[in-house]
Amino acid sequence: MARRSDPFAVDITPELIIRAYRAGIFPMAEDAGDENLFWVSPEERGVIPLDGFHLSRSLRKAMRKSGWAIRVDTDWDGIIEGCATVGEDRHSTWINATIRAVYGELFRRGVAHTVEVWDGSDLVGGLYGLAIGAAFFGESMFHRRTDASKMAMAHLVERLNTGGFVLLDTQFLTDHLASLGGIEISRADYEDQLARATALDADWHAWERNQ
Repeated sequence: MARRSDPFAVDITPELIIRAYRAGIFPMAEDAGDENLFWVSPEERGVIPLDGFHLSRSLRKAMRKSGWAIRVDTDWDGIIEGCATVGEDRHSTWINATIRAVYGELFRRGVAHTVEVWDGSDLVGGLYGLAIGAAFFGESMFHRRTDASKMAMAHLVERLNTGGFVLLDTQFLTDHLASLGGIEISRADYEDQLARATALDADWHAWERNQ
């Protein structure tokens, strides 16, 4: 079970969010219309080992044949809207106005990042998260076409490996993430990995220099 606190009674700032992630906790809202946030620290933490990502043969084939383009950090508003939209694969969203505003500022500061999947001029899937030290904290993903979010995750893992990242935190483990190699680890194991990762430096932009 996740350990939650009472709603915040302090101003939510980018600096507070970064400190929280370094401490192993993250904020959520009950739903998009709730003004309050609460801390979450799962007893079992979802992670994807960066040497254990599962890229199936069918996904490799789909990536080659799709003709879709992967871009990063070009459409924050489109990604956050996609992740916050209720659809057939989600019945509610924890992304409220406070999260949109504060994480948007983290994006402008180069802490939050997006991976976007484009079919021409259409944004068909993607994800966002925070890069702190050599840890990447995945926040949310979405797809409007089959396999689009998986393609975003495949690029993310390649980018993180290229840049020297050592931890990919997914917060919780879903069936979707498990199919990609995600596992659960204890809070204690996670905190050990987190301490090592945030003490290191990594480079989100190393991917472009290696192309």
